[in-house]
Amino acid sequence: MTAPTGRHFTEQDLSGATFARVLLRDATFQDVDLSGTRIRAAYLDGVRMTGVEVPDLEIYGELGRLVVNGVDVVAHVEAELDRRTPERALMRPTDVAGFREAFAVLDRLWAGTVEKARSLGSAQLHQQVDGEWSFTETLRHLGFAHACWVGGVVLAAPSPWHPLDLPWDEAPSVDGVPWDRDVRPSLDEVLALRAARRASVGEVLAGLDEDGLARPVTSATPFMAEADSLTVAQCLRVVLNEEWEHRLYAERDLAALAG
Repeated sequence: MTAPTGRHFTEQDLSGATFARVLLRDATFQDVDLSGTRIRAAYLDGVRMTGVEVPDLEIYGELGRLVVNGVDVVAHVEAELDRRTPERALMRPTDVAGFREAFAVLDRLWAGTVEKARSLGSAQLHQQVDGEWSFTETLRHLGFAHACWVGGVVLAAPSPWHPLDLPWDEAPSVDGVPWDRDVRPSLDEVLALRAARRASVGEVLAGLDEDGLARPVTSATPFMAEADSLTVAQCLRVVLNEEWEHRLYAERDLAALAG
């Protein structure tokens, strides 16, 4: 980036401004009004907030260390999430049997979510809620996740993509990787691709033993190509996490659409 650094904004009204692909490292916010701020796909390592008033704040994301008034709340949050949905603990398997169980649990949970989706009109399945992915886009993104981590890394396929695959919004543009945000496939079309991707995972798990979980793998696609310490188990856990979290988002948005 070539923009000047160290600029000062004092007594200015930047309400409604949009900052996209902007570096704000080591920035200082003092006596600012951040009401209604929406932050998405941000990296907040080392952020410190003091003297803040937080009447209403929501955080969704991966939490490593989050200290609130001197208390690291991450362990409490994780325990509460596991208490609310006991199946969540199964998404952290350590052996082959655990991985097979975790994917079977996801199959069962997603079946219920898809049933809810079928009760809506086809147009609603392409409708976004609060700027998040539509239900169809969510399933398409999970197809991409399977292709990237299972097809491209575990199975070392150099081009595991399907035209309906949808990378994450901030992903780099890569030749040969589909990224069609305007296509409107039917639910059955997307579910057919999803079934094929799930079958690939099933084949991997069927032939897997404990040593196979620890097998080192590298990406055959441009995604994660720089990672040199991946294992089969790590790749499968990424897919489990994607499936688990995006189903929760889907359930939330389907409830809003139905309401």
